[in-house]
Parts: sequence; structure tokens; C-alpha cells
Amino acid sequence: MNSAAASEATQPSSELEGGPRASSKGRVLAWAAWDWGSAAFNAVMTTFVFTVYLTSQAFGGEDRASAVLGGALAIAGAAIALLAPVTGQRSDTGGRRKLWLGVNTAAVAVLTALCFFVFPRPEFLLLGVSLIALANVFFEFAGVNYNAMLAQISTPRNIGKVSGFGWGMGYLGGIVALLIVLQLFVQPRFEWFGASTQDSLNIRLVAVFSALWFFIFALPVMFAVPELPKPKRAASLGFLASYGLLARRIKAIYRTSPHTIFFLLASAIFRDGLAAVFTFGGIIAAGTFGFALPQVIFFAIFGNIVAAVGAIIGGFLDDRVGPKAVIISSLTGLLVAGTVILVLGNDNHTFFGVPWPGSTTFWVFGLFLCLFVGPAQSSSRAYLARLAPQGESGELFGLYATTGRAVSFLAPALFTLCITVATPLVAQGEAQRWGILGIMVVLLAGLLVLLPVKAPSEAEIAVVPQS
Repeated sequence: MNSAAASEATQPSSELEGGPRASSKGRVLAWAAWDWGSAAFNAVMTTFVFTVYLTSQAFGGEDRASAVLGGALAIAGAAIALLAPVTGQRSDTGGRRKLWLGVNTAAVAVLTALCFFVFPRPEFLLLGVSLIALANVFFEFAGVNYNAMLAQISTPRNIGKVSGFGWGMGYLGGIVALLIVLQLFVQPRFEWFGASTQDSLNIRLVAVFSALWFFIFALPVMFAVPELPKPKRAASLGFLASYGLLARRIKAIYRTSPHTIFFLLASAIFRDGLAAVFTFGGIIAAGTFGFALPQVIFFAIFGNIVAAVGAIIGGFLDDRVGPKAVIISSLTGLLVAGTVILVLGNDNHTFFGVPWPGSTTFWVFGLFLCLFVGPAQSSSRAYLARLAPQGESGELFGLYATTGRAVSFLAPALFTLCITVATPLVAQGEAQRWGILGIMVVLLAGLLVLLPVKAPSEAEIAVVPQS
């Protein structure tokens, strides 16, 4: 008991409190530019364009190609879960957070550009999925260092606003990148060599565009934000020895700041539900509410705009009422909006004599879903940054990535289960809508696990062993 008290008496402050007392607008803009640029990989390469290309008939059929892509991404996810905490730890202890952000970002850009050589033939499928899967690994590693840098460019008084601004820039960057890709490559407005569909040149050039977009917008943070000061403490460890240190630190965090661990678990659950809102939103829009592809893209653009606005507003509220209150409010809003879509999502409703079709319900309350996703994601990052011990943000955000990957099966599994159960019980074409229930169960579970977790202002900063 006395030794524990002594440890707590000498425990370091959080990295946020130990950093500079005033943040620079230039540094914040440079940091957020990385988020803007990274949207080209997220939105263009892995969501709307290049993975759709990889799972087309040109690569041997949608079913086979989708299975191969899914397997490759599963392997990548396992690699991220195993390696992210240690790579974050080693960038912290080596004082090389910015260096590894740059190295990992450059790796993503190079791998993305190499997708240009994925020609539309079955023998190129393995190359394509391997490049995308490996780029995902390096992207997550870069994200660990990027998120950890939040404590370096913000203060306790504006961290919520800065985090929300970064998320908002990411959403808006995705919209701009998608619009450029649509206008220049996918549905070109004028004739130029990049519009050629021979050997899918237009889609392969999308990979080059995405690589350049990410790389260019990632450069400002490399010049504007200083490198993490190199700790004087520990000697370098071998890679395998880093896992032993990681295990000791997790035990120490649980002993001295258990609510940090509880938050990692709660956020892993509700973040899986948040990801599912966007993952399955377009599928539900098309399958349940009959949206054509242009309508789905139109809704996606509006949804990202609303999510960006929500993230920015949520960031301001975060600094005033705290991240836990913002997350709870956002999850509650998501549950309410999801319930309305589930209950009223058909064409048999009339309000004050005016027909209210299911598509209108989805437009209105689907955008409400998007409004609440941004603040929950942004405040989750700010929450953890407030709890990170001095010089340990990278390792903690590595655990953040690992716990997220560990439960990433929940929302897809419950989405599928609810549809399967509903299929024999409801009219044809109605079962898919009940997949929303699976997503809401995950969000509710995350909310319930979060409720007893202390807010950062009440939780202890962990004392971690240095070697």
C-alpha cells in the first residue's frame, strides 16, 4: 500500500499536461492536413473505388475476389492487432514519433501508387489484394503515431476542439477526393488520357492520384510539428523483449489507472458500431430503401458533410463538458435515430395527412446518425489522449488500435444474425432493415460498458514501468 502510494506520488503527468501550454494554429492545421489527405486512402482506395474494382468480374468474379480480399484484410487486421502496441511503444521510447509517422505514411503512399500495376485480369488479383492489405497495416501504424501526436499540438483546454477539427477535415477531405475522382476518372467531364477505360487505365490512375493526394497533404505535419523529445530513461530493447515490457505496462496501467483499461474495452465496442454505420449505411440505402447508385453517392456526400459538422461541434462541446458526456450523448442520439429508421422505415406512414415514405425517414434520420458518429469518434480519441502518461501516447494508441481490431467482428456478425433471424418472419425485402438492430445492440453495449468508466478528469494517470 505504501509503495503504491509512493508510486502515485511520483507518477508523471499526462503527456497532454506535460506538453506546451499553448498550441499553434499552424501546427494544428498541419496536423489536420494529414487527416484530410488520408481520406484518399480510406474513402477512395478501400471503400468506394479501388476495392470495388478488385471485386469486379475482371478478377474472376465478385464472389471469389471478395473472398480473397476479405481473407487478405483479415490477415492484415491480425497483424495490426499484434504489432500496433509495440510499434507505438518503440516510437515513444526512441523519441521517433514523427519519424515513424513519416515512414509509415510514405509506405502507404508507395503501396497505393503500386496499385497502378494491378491490371484487370485474374492473375493480378493476388497482387492487388496484397498491396491493399499491406497498405492497411502501414496506415494503421501511421494512425497510431498520428493520434498520439494530438497531445503534442493541443492543450488541456482545446484538445477536444483540435481532435474534432481533425476528424472534420478527414470527412471533408474524403468528399473532395471522391468528387475529383468521379469528375476526372470514373465519370469524366471531358476527354483526356486519364479517362481511358482500356485496361482500366482510369481506375489504375485513381491509385496514383490517391497516393499523391495522401503524400502531399501529409508533408505539412512533418515540417510543422517537432519530433517527440527522446526520453533519457530506458536502454533500447529487442523487438520480442518489447512484448514483455508491454505486458508489464498493461498490468501497471490496470493497477494504477484501471479506468484507462475499462475505456479501451468500452471504446472498442462502440467504435465497432460507429464503423458499421458507414460500412452498412450504403448497403441499407440501396437494398432496403431502393436508392440507385447516384443516390447512394449523393447520400454519402451529405452524410460526410454532416459528420464533419458534428465532429467540429462535438469538439467544442468536448472542451466544455468533457469527452465522456459527448460520447454518451452521441451514442444516445445514434440509438434514437436508429430506432426511428427501424420502426418507421417503410412506406406505410402518414403524418398530418402527408405521406411519409421510408426513403424520407432514411434521409432525415440517416443524416442524424451521421451527425452523431463524428463527435463520438473525435471525443474517443481526445478521451484517451487525456489519460496517456508522459511519453506513452503511442503505446496507448497502439492498444487502442488492437482492442478495436479484437472486437471488429461484433457489428458485422450481429448485423448478419438479425437479418437471418428476421428473414422468415417478415415480408420479402424487409429483413435487411432489421440488420440495423444488430448495429444498435453493439452501440448500446458500448454505452453500457462506458457508463461506469470515470471521466478523464476523475481518472488517475497510469504509472508505468520504464523498462
